[in-house]
Amino acid sequence: MLHFISPAGDAEIAFARPHPRLRPGVHLYRGHRMHLLRPRRKLEIPVSAVTLVLGFAEELRVSGVGEGVAVDSYASFLAGLQTRAKIVENSRSLYAVEVVLMPWVAFTLFGVAMHEVAERVVDPGDLLGGGVRDLTGALAALPDWEQRFALLDTVLAQWIDRGPVHSPRVVWAWQQLIRTGGTIPIARLAAGTGWGRRQLENRFREQIGLSPKAAARVLRLRRALRLLATGTAPVQIAATCGFSDQAHFAREFKAMTGSTPRRFLTDRNAAPVGPGPWERWDRMPGEVTSVMLSTGLPA
Repeated sequence: MLHFISPAGDAEIAFARPHPRLRPGVHLYRGHRMHLLRPRRKLEIPVSAVTLVLGFAEELRVSGVGEGVAVDSYASFLAGLQTRAKIVENSRSLYAVEVVLMPWVAFTLFGVAMHEVAERVVDPGDLLGGGVRDLTGALAALPDWEQRFALLDTVLAQWIDRGPVHSPRVVWAWQQLIRTGGTIPIARLAAGTGWGRRQLENRFREQIGLSPKAAARVLRLRRALRLLATGTAPVQIAATCGFSDQAHFAREFKAMTGSTPRRFLTDRNAAPVGPGPWERWDRMPGEVTSVMLSTGLPA
């Protein structure tokens, strides 16, 4: 476990890998406790994971990008795979534990079809029942992150043992999409599973949440973001990541993040708003998942 506390003691963050029996499907645990000087707004970019946040204090506000979008508040939330960015805001405090999951294990863990949470953010208690609320209360009552993460290991293993079995062929197809950055042809993907395209799409929506084509869009964006953050020119990103040209890349980037590549880099490289350098740390190691926003919506 990694554990960082600010010099003033008003903020801390902890990271841990789940127990080996839960990997690779349960990817990461992260704990937050922060008292902020001013409200914080983060642009959360689509990622290749399902996120469960169990909150112990103030509610978070979640909205889409753009004018006139609905804003919902959650003490805890479950976010399936998304093809469009969300804005997450909190006012003066943050106290929560976050679980990052591969979508196929989320299907087994929660026992619900992943298309029910894809493109959505939901209250996990409403979807999954009292077990989530009991777990949240038990986590809040523990005195430190190490004990909280150990409890997560125990409870999640029990839930997985009781849940529906995910298909190895779905996992294989998902891994091929990740390996190729979303550029493998869907017909080849279906052939590799031994299914037809329609059956692959149905199984994917059930156990991943998105269709293979939509999941490929997310994974192309993921690869493009990594390259963009290292200073790669947009024209080279377009060629590397399977976009037809630079204009296609720019359109997809704006559609999925609400931001232009130039504005994204400006916000990404700006000084973080918050109590310490961990405000720049992303939710998935080695990935670009978040951009701290100052004022106004991304444009």
